[in-house]
Parts: sequence; structure tokens; C-alpha cells
Amino acid sequence: MPSDITKLLRIQSSLLKLNRIVIPECQSSKKFSFKVDKKKSYVHGSSSIPLLFDTLGERLRLATEKFPDREAIIFKRDGIRKTYQDLLKDCEQLATGLVHLGLDKGDRVGIWSPNHYEWIVAQFATGLAGFVLVNVNPMYKSADLAYAIGKVGVKALIASPSFKKHDYYSILRDILPELENTFHNHGSIYTNKFPHLKHLIIFDKEDRDFRGAWKYSDVVQMGTRQDYEKLEKIEKSVQPNDIYNIQYTSGTTGNPKGATLTHHNVVNNAYFCGIRLGCHERRTIICVPNPLYHCFGCVAGSSLSIIHFQTCVFPAPSFEPLATLKAVAEEKCTTVYGTPTMFIDMLNHPEFEKHDISSLRSGIISGAPCPLALCEKLVNKFHLKDLHTAYGTTETSPVSFLASLEDPPQERIKTVGHIVDHLECMIVDEENNVVPIGKQGEVLVRGHAVMHGYWGHEKKVKADYMLDNWYRTGDIGILQENGTLIIVGRSKDMIVRGGENIYPTEVETFLIRHPEIQDVYIFGVPDERFGEAVCAWIRLHPDAKITEDGLKEYCKDKIAHYKIPKYILFKEEQDFPLTATNKVKKYEMREVSIKELGLTNVKSHLDRVVKA
Repeated sequence: MPSDITKLLRIQSSLLKLNRIVIPECQSSKKFSFKVDKKKSYVHGSSSIPLLFDTLGERLRLATEKFPDREAIIFKRDGIRKTYQDLLKDCEQLATGLVHLGLDKGDRVGIWSPNHYEWIVAQFATGLAGFVLVNVNPMYKSADLAYAIGKVGVKALIASPSFKKHDYYSILRDILPELENTFHNHGSIYTNKFPHLKHLIIFDKEDRDFRGAWKYSDVVQMGTRQDYEKLEKIEKSVQPNDIYNIQYTSGTTGNPKGATLTHHNVVNNAYFCGIRLGCHERRTIICVPNPLYHCFGCVAGSSLSIIHFQTCVFPAPSFEPLATLKAVAEEKCTTVYGTPTMFIDMLNHPEFEKHDISSLRSGIISGAPCPLALCEKLVNKFHLKDLHTAYGTTETSPVSFLASLEDPPQERIKTVGHIVDHLECMIVDEENNVVPIGKQGEVLVRGHAVMHGYWGHEKKVKADYMLDNWYRTGDIGILQENGTLIIVGRSKDMIVRGGENIYPTEVETFLIRHPEIQDVYIFGVPDERFGEAVCAWIRLHPDAKITEDGLKEYCKDKIAHYKIPKYILFKEEQDFPLTATNKVKKYEMREVSIKELGLTNVKSHLDRVVKA
């Protein structure tokens, strides 16, 4: 009988451990407080929970040591389920395969793919081996891709062969014509256009023969005993302050900028976001329909889950509302992420009521301002009693403000929350003076989450994007007396379409190359589903014959689909409203377009009145 009681106690203890996890570094989330200056718009996320000083590879090894048999990653569409020990083994295999190909610490490894398991393996394999992971948007076409891999000197590019209508390999052949003259299933590349690029690796997802590309399945088997020994030595040399990740953000100068993040940036942002969610105290299964190439997906999603020893579920390669609802119901997810557009699509799906999503208790909504009415639906219909609004930028790794459960739910959804632990925020006017509490100004952030810089633009970062050690977000906000932040505006020209940031100059620079276009201006107009849609005012040369459909077709295979203007209005020179200094007034162009396009009654979740 005593032995039976002992067994029962052991089982009970095991069950408790499964449902409650207390990370040694953090025993309670209530050790965090918000130090607000009641006169000035300044807040400090003071916290007795220490910052971590670990690399991403070290956190994966720690998770494997503690929970080797727990499922770490689930990809529903691909039927893949991996425990922590499975994931670590796969990451070691890819890391040693890359070492075998001649990659060394600090080399850039690009990943160009929608959400597949190989993306996660690349993410943590680079963390182990000290490589720099370069996130390449899966919607990129030839021009964007060429810039992305060339700007940062990608040495090895890991890619999916295709996705939906995007034939990645065909795009690669457009920018790498040398592939036609290379060997089958051999990925060593020599190209003058991209001198750093040495290896192309393609996932084994299609029965096709790819000239000039290694098979992913072959690379993960290349590692020898000597490669594993070299990996072990490299791992010991990888430091938390080493550069780990480059994520491209749209640029006001016409080209994307490579926000450069360290292990310290990523690990701590994921760690403290997880604490705010309660992941350190209870079993959490996170559904992530967001793209992994976004900071939201790969930091607040997969990195957060593994740093807190939890499980991450990916419903489909890209967002599908029904697939997300099914994943939540089948895997009994406790947490779900999304942008406002994603949640709107799920709530409006005709099969929404058919899925049991009662396992949900929390979620994060970010990527664009969230309307109050939508937040209320998420709390009541989506079971997200612990809904968290969030705010951040890629340059802040990404989350700098996140709702706290200590605030009442009805108050929590009105703002983007409180400053993250150990970060600081201040609101300044045009002269860089801190404004009083309750007054709007530009949001500046300082602390462990602020990026290392933009790759290749270190001097420009200090001059244009930093005020001493403060990062200038370009967003306009109001800091309230309780330390919460309200975002009332954003960078003056930026368009936010369904969570994608689009800088008009980037699209304008592309379109002006068309021989029949004399002048072009891009701006956003309201859109009920995406928040904003891209609108173009174009002045053609007198003898031009291009049509609206022709211009969209011209864009189709060269820039990402979300950058292609939904509305194109052809205008004459006298139609463009100008300032006294002959600068165009985009806000007037927007107002005229809204009337011309019949969008006056369209309600965008980006157009909201905020009362301080």
C-alpha cells in the first residue's frame, strides 16, 4: 500500500509540473512596476526580475534538458509534430551541414519561405552556430529579393521551392541566370552579382530538379564528426551581444533597411513578453498564424514559446482563418496571436461557430491599432479574457508596450498597455523636449530591446533614428498617468495594410522607373478589412498608353503583392495640390481620393478618435 501511495503522489506531482511551470529566474510576474513621472511623459519599466544573458541556442538546450519529450513545435498543415529533443537534433543537423559547407560564425544565412518547419530549424540552428539569420519576406519578388540578399551579403540562402502562385526557384533564376549552367542537386554558386552568395538550399517539398541548389535533406545529413566538434567550439564562443538576426523594414529612402538584432535583444524581448502573458507560471499552447519572417511571429511566437518551455502551433504556411480556428480547437490552444485583420476574418468566417475554441484564455493583438469594438468581440466571442494589446517596431525587437493583466479588461483594451520590463519611454515634441503627461508627441524608446542598428547604415542610424541612446519610433503617442500608452498616429507617410508596413517612397521609387510614368505619389486610403489600402496618383507622359490594369500587371512579378496599389488614379499636373514651397499635400490627395473612390463611409480600424 505505501508503494501505491508513493506512485500516486509522484503522478500528482508530475501533473502539477505539466500545468504549472515556474522558471527559476522568475518566480512571480508581480515584481514589475511602472515608474511614471506625473509631470513629464516618461515611464520606466522597473523590475526585480533580472535580464537574461543567454543566447537563443542556450535557451533551446535548456528547454531540451528540462522537457525533452514535450512537444515544442506543431505544423498542422504539414503534419509535423516535434518534441524538444527532436527539434534540437534537427537544428544540430542543419547547423553542422552548414558548417560542412564552409559557413562560419557571423556568416549570414537567409531564410525565404512561408511558415514551414524548416524555418524554425533554420532559426535555432543559426542561433546555435553563431550565424546571422536573415528573414526574407516570402512575398518578395525579384527586385526585393536581389536587394535583400545583396545588401547584407547572404552566404547561404535556404528557400521553399514555391508557394501558391509564387515560384521561388523561377524568381531565383531571374536574378541568378548562372543557375542554368550549374549542376543538378549541387548548390555551390559563383556569381559576380552577389559575391558573398555561395550556397542555395531548397526544401524537399516538390518532385522537381533544381539546378544549382542543394537539397535540404542532403544538407542536414552532411555533418561529420569533425563538423559536430567544430559546432561545439563555435557554440562556446557565441555571446549574447553577438548579432543574431536581420529583419528588413520598409525604408523611407526607397529601399528596405536591415534592422540588426542581437541574441540579447531577441531573448529578453521574448522572455519578458512571455512573463506578461503568464507563460512562466502555467502550461501554454500558442497558436501563431502570423508569418515567421515578421518579428511578431519569430520573436513573440516561436522564440517566446521555446524560451518559456511551451508549445507553438502553426496552422498553415500563411494565414487562413479556417485553418487557425481548426488548429485552436484540435490542439486546445490556450493563446492565439493575430493582427486586427486576422481576427476580423476569423470572427466573420461562416464556420466560426462550429469550432470549440473554449480552451483559449489569452491572446495578443498587434500590427495595427485595434478598434475597441473588435477588442470587445475578442473578449466575449473569442474567449480571450486575458487579451493583450501590444505595440512595437522591428527596431525594438519588436514589443515595447504590452497590456498587463493587473489592469481591468475594460481598461486594458483601450491602450497598447504598459512599457516592457527594463525599458524606458518618453514622449517628445518637435524640439525634442519631453511633453507633459497627456500631451501627444513622438514615442522614443530606450533599453535592451533597441536594435544594434541598420546593417550598413550605422552612421545614418545615429544621425536620423537615435536621440542619444533613444530610438525614435516616428509614431505619435500619448502617455497617460497610469503609464499606459495610446498611439494616435504614425510615421507621417507610412501605410499599414493588414499589419504590413509600407513606406510610399519605396513604391514610388519602383513605379517611377516605368518609361511612361512622369510622376507618382503613393498614400493610404481607408479599407474595412486591411485598415488601409494603397492608392496611387500617377501623371503619365503625353504619349503614354499604359492602363490601370497594365500598371498592376507591371508590378505583379517585381514587388510584393501588398505593395501593389489597389487604386490607381491618373492625374494631370494641375490636379496635384501643392504647398507654398511646391511640395505635394498628400493629406489633401487622400481626401480627394476618398470622395472620388466612394470610400467616405468606409470605416477603417486605423481611423479612430482618441481622447486624452
